[in-house]
Amino acid sequence: MRIPTFSRQTEPATAEAERPATGTATATNTAPVRPRHDRDDTTEVRPAPTATERPLPPPPPRAVADTDKTDTGRADSGKTVVTDRTPAAAGPKPRASLLATLGLILAVVSILLVLSGPLLGYGIGVAVVALILSLSGIHATGKRHVAGKSDALIGMVVSLGAIVLGVLALTGSLYWLGTDVQPVNNLREWLDTQFVDRF
Repeated sequence: MRIPTFSRQTEPATAEAERPATGTATATNTAPVRPRHDRDDTTEVRPAPTATERPLPPPPPRAVADTDKTDTGRADSGKTVVTDRTPAAAGPKPRASLLATLGLILAVVSILLVLSGPLLGYGIGVAVVALILSLSGIHATGKRHVAGKSDALIGMVVSLGAIVLGVLALTGSLYWLGTDVQPVNNLREWLDTQFVDRF
């Protein structure tokens, strides 16, 4: 059996072919290096979304007007949830009742007149007017957008007290109060005797 032999002239050519290319050849054949993944055939690199392509945040949940329900499913008629969809009640702005305010003022004036002594009769008359105005004020505050119910109640109580006190003074049931008694002068003299040595 004969073994084939090769000449030495072919060795440099094969060595040159096996040598890596240098110089300009490497610069032109260079490709961008991609990171190696285990599943490169299914992995896809996507570019980052721009400002115009970014999804907008979801809108906030809108409240739904509904009534509170019990476990049985029946709605409670006394409680209503106020939401953005609930329309505001249209109407005039809240205001204080003029009758209630006048009733309170006249009630205070009437009690002062009754306590003055000589003006006791006029105080009873003013107290009656104050009582009527206070009762009208209570009726007026029952309407919507009208305030002043507490003023009307206070005026009614004070005017009733002035009427009762004035009637008792006129019948002579109160020794310290009457048309011929000067309670203001008596009070002044009593205060002078109490505080004369202190001022």
